[in-house]
Amino acid sequence: MSELDLTRWRELDLETDSLWLLGPRARGSTHAPDYWGNFVPQIPNQVLRRFTKPGDRVVDLFSGMGTTLIECRRLGRHGVGVELNASVAERSRERIAAAEALDGSRWTVLEGDAGDPAILDLIPDQPADCVFLHPPYHDIIRFGDDPRDLSNARDETAFLDAFANVVANARALLRPGGHLTLVIGDVFRNGEVRPLGFECMQVCRTAGLALRAILVKDIQGNVRGKGERTNLWKYRALRQGLYIFKHEYVMLFRSPPARAPFRGSA
Repeated sequence: MSELDLTRWRELDLETDSLWLLGPRARGSTHAPDYWGNFVPQIPNQVLRRFTKPGDRVVDLFSGMGTTLIECRRLGRHGVGVELNASVAERSRERIAAAEALDGSRWTVLEGDAGDPAILDLIPDQPADCVFLHPPYHDIIRFGDDPRDLSNARDETAFLDAFANVVANARALLRPGGHLTLVIGDVFRNGEVRPLGFECMQVCRTAGLALRAILVKDIQGNVRGKGERTNLWKYRALRQGLYIFKHEYVMLFRSPPARAPFRGSA
């Protein structure tokens, strides 16, 4: 499943607890915090080192500026990204191409809708050993005008229906026993917390993926999402009886392993 040398397990800088205090986003290689909605590189780095090995095939169905694929190149995994926005896809290709890389790692970024079954025919090197999903947190940040963009879903039900289409594609891509990582957060709307993370979790479980972990990750430096004036947010929270989101979820799933062939009696 991975290249871990468990005879030296004490030396491994890998998270094994459910609380991930990863700190500010890493800035190594060509990573940069200039795209709204980027997740921190520490997430794919941890998952890839834990659940894949060099030469494995990785797909990110919301690849954005290429965070996952940059880590794939650094770690010698083959990466495929799917990005709906053509200009973002082009910018990400430049950044991924410039990243430090181990010899032999292949990568490509496809332009398309991650929820369209037709995208499956375009993805090379199937089946995938690991799939990443970092969808928009519904309409918290709108990423463009394309009606296929999940951030433009008319309501939460439409968002979850569209997300289910992406999960169906992810499930089809995964090899038996392969891993899927969902990075998602909750939203606050109309005076109540909407548990978007757990709704998305249930979509994955309904698709037949086994939930392996719910990890709670700290949020730091989210200037656009939380605002620069922390004191103002604290005042609003106290006035309205609310709590400010300072966490999101990293949920790990596994595709059912292949069944051994039945050996019945003659």
